[in-house]
Amino acid sequence: MSKTAQDIFNYAETSDACIKCGKCIPVCTIYNVNADEVTSPRGFIDLLGAYQKGALELDKTAKDIFESCFLCTNCTDVCPKDLPTDMVIEQVRADIADKFGIAWFKKLFFYLLRHRKTMDVLFKMGYSFQTCGFKIRQEIDSMEPRFPMPIIKKDRLLPSMGKTSFLNSYPEDINNGGKRRVAIFIGCLANYNYTEIGKGLLSILDHLEIDVFIPKEQLCCGAPAYFTGDFDTVDHNAKKNIEYFESFIDDVEAIIIPEATCSAMIKIDYAHYFHDQPEWKARAERLKDKIFMATEWLQHHTHLAHLLASKERSDLNVTYHDPCHARKMQGIHEEPRDLIRQNYSIVEMSDPNQCCGFGGVTMQTEKFKFAQAAGKPKAAMIKNTGAQVVSAECSACRMQINNSLHEAKDDTVFKNPIELIAEALNK
Repeated sequence: MSKTAQDIFNYAETSDACIKCGKCIPVCTIYNVNADEVTSPRGFIDLLGAYQKGALELDKTAKDIFESCFLCTNCTDVCPKDLPTDMVIEQVRADIADKFGIAWFKKLFFYLLRHRKTMDVLFKMGYSFQTCGFKIRQEIDSMEPRFPMPIIKKDRLLPSMGKTSFLNSYPEDINNGGKRRVAIFIGCLANYNYTEIGKGLLSILDHLEIDVFIPKEQLCCGAPAYFTGDFDTVDHNAKKNIEYFESFIDDVEAIIIPEATCSAMIKIDYAHYFHDQPEWKARAERLKDKIFMATEWLQHHTHLAHLLASKERSDLNVTYHDPCHARKMQGIHEEPRDLIRQNYSIVEMSDPNQCCGFGGVTMQTEKFKFAQAAGKPKAAMIKNTGAQVVSAECSACRMQINNSLHEAKDDTVFKNPIELIAEALNK
């Protein structure tokens, strides 16, 4: 008989440690769009304590509550007790998935995350036929449905599909001089949708004369499944990736990732996930010293900033949004700014650290009204800066912010900092 999450993760210990100070309430993304004490950090962990003690049944009401968290980690950032609210919610979602199952469209999506070749075929077909069902917005790499679809509202903006995925567009080994060598983990959205990110990263590494290894057998990091409770997919993808990374990790200086969520998942959440599998936890932790967000590694381990300073300055103003998985989980916020400001003027929004409202697969489908509500203040902040470009090293944020700007009828363009840097180098 399989263990439930509460058998191996002590919810009551977290709940009992909460001093109910309320510091988490003002910064909570879901509470700010749904002001209910139940859907607040201290509400979540109090209910989880009751669940472990047998005082709360994991029914549909509890399911709805625990699936309402954006997992933005704002609460953990301000908690005086450093309580892992995000981690306990991630764990209980596995119990929810075991009891209630996973919706068919999520099962299909997570199946594709396990099977790269099938995903390649479907995205190739999707590219060929996307204009039948969607209006393509090439200037922002997005598309808008022509008519209502299952799970997708008619006016919803989604990332358009690239003609060829990043992993299938380039050779596995790229020689740029042979002095140094890094590997790239690209992330699913950058692989299939926002393919200019990978192209830009290769251009930057070419300018730096750093050889590139593109690991063709990499799988999705597993973050979408992890945040949804599909731990079978997480287990499969994490173990496959760890085994694969181990086969080449000694031959590269670093695995660089232009995606905050993927980087956080591999560097931090793999060890969290394997908390009850000591061997795999140790293997995940042995890799983490070579896992970097792209701008983090480029800023601290290359002369890129100096190279950019010698290039022409742009007249574009850029505002930077801090992805939750970058600033709060990995402490990455100055690095992308330091590189961008070499060639662009940065105009800070009133709260660059506020969650954009992406929130994961469930939030983007069954609870999209909450994502829309959380996205409105972020879109307003961006507009108030007057910047022509908003940037963040996260394609999930890109997808959410593009839709929020679309709903606000704002034509601000989103670009990953890697794209901005590559454009400055190639002028």
